Amino acid sequence: MNTRKKIGRLPTAKKIRPPLRKGVYLLPNLFTTGGLLCGFYAIIATFKGDFRVAATAVLIALIFDALDGRIARMTKTSSQFGAEYDSLSDLVAFGVAPGVLAYRWALEPWGAWGWLVAALYVVCGALRLARFNVQTAAVDKDSFVGLPIPAAAAVVATTIWLYYFLGGEGTTSKHLILLLLVSVLAGLMISTIQYASFKDLNLRDRQPFGLLVVGIIILLLTIAEPQLMLFALATLYAVSGPLAMIVYWRKRRDHPEQETSMAVVRPERVREESPHRSLAQPHSLDKEKKGSV
Repeated sequence: MNTRKKIGRLPTAKKIRPPLRKGVYLLPNLFTTGGLLCGFYAIIATFKGDFRVAATAVLIALIFDALDGRIARMTKTSSQFGAEYDSLSDLVAFGVAPGVLAYRWALEPWGAWGWLVAALYVVCGALRLARFNVQTAAVDKDSFVGLPIPAAAAVVATTIWLYYFLGGEGTTSKHLILLLLVSVLAGLMISTIQYASFKDLNLRDRQPFGLLVVGIIILLLTIAEPQLMLFALATLYAVSGPLAMIVYWRKRRDHPEQETSMAVVRPERVREESPHRSLAQPHSLDKEKKGSV
């Protein structure tokens, strides 16, 4: 009689399949690629001296950037791959391309100061995107922390559009205001100033009738004078953060007792929502796809 005990095999850990072997979602990534290609073409057009075409390519990249995140959320195709790809695309389309464009169009006459300011814009844009990537675990849909990099690129592109609309040709001369403009945009991107994200604006619900009238007026003005309106909208959004901060400081100075009573038991968390794509939670990244910067 065989009394030897049968020894079963020890349980082995289940082999984890690399995420990319499961494939990637095509539709949102194709829109992200469209934005990336627009940014690359903007650089090529800048080298050729077609600054208006380059600015237009940057603005078209903004449309792709807005669509890829919305499509990813609507189709529930968000993923870690999509988020990283989107950040790299934003760095090219809204960081490198506007930086090169601003240098060749306005900053080159400043010599070393010109390319240093252009490089500062690119570096601050990269830092803005990197800071968002490490803050995605705490997402607040109400506001962004710092000026989103697509908004900064929109200011650069619409400024060039306005320059040609007012009769300008070719490159500009040595203007201090343009050097300061690019420097301020770089600083706003890495600041902690809060900017409205408009993520809580639900267009599916009923809204006041006056809001519809305002929207129609803005749409008509944009169609009639796109250069003026887009420049005004981009600039207004860029200055809205500092203006709101100044108003908040003045209220805090004039009514310090209200600030003390409001800060009793409510710990404040720093949260941010991506201008390009929002990631729901880290543990859900394997199930869904996509979430500037």
